Amino acid sequence: MPHVVVKLYPGSTEDQKTKIAEGITKVIQEQTGKPEAYISVAIHEVAEAVWMDEVYFKEIKPNFEKLYKKPGY
Repeated sequence: MPHVVVKLYPGSTEDQKTKIAEGITKVIQEQTGKPEAYISVAIHEVAEAVWMDEVYFKEIKPNFEKLYKKPGY
């Protein structure tokens, strides 16, 4: 607890993905007090051509009111 899934366009390096996961882990630790061993982070690349169908319409739009950070598009 917790498990975080980050979806982004392809193109980030493995180093960038590692740093994203480390940053998310640090914030969760600070805000929840949970140990690092309890936190997992996955990064899924989603092509820009399918982003709207695969992410926006399936995950973002149906849950818009539950988002703590909403997209501006």
